[in-house]
Amino acid sequence: MSSKDSSSPTAEELEHIAARFRALGEPMRLRILQAVCKTPRSVNDIVAATGSTQANISKHLALLTSAGILKREKDGQRVFYGVKNKLAVKLCELVRAQVTE
Repeated sequence: MSSKDSSSPTAEELEHIAARFRALGEPMRLRILQAVCKTPRSVNDIVAATGSTQANISKHLALLTSAGILKREKDGQRVFYGVKNKLAVKLCELVRAQVTE
C-alpha cells in the first residue's frame, strides 16, 4: 500500500487505516478539521466556526484526538485543538480536488 514498502499491510495496519478513514468520514469532523487546519483553536472557537453545539463538538473532538488526527493542548483553563497529522489535511485537499474536477 505504501510506495516505500512493497509488502502487504498487516490486518492490524489495515484496521488503523480504516479507523482514520472512519474518523474523517463524517462532515462535521471535516468542518472541525477545516476550522483548526491553520491554527489551533479553543472549543468555543470551534463551536462558533461550525455552528454546532458544544456537546456535539466535544464528542467529535474526542474521536479525532483518539484517532491521532488532532492534538489537544491545555493553556490554563482553556483547551486548544490543532492538527497533529498534517497528512489528514492533505488527504482532504486531494479528495476535494478530485471531487471538483
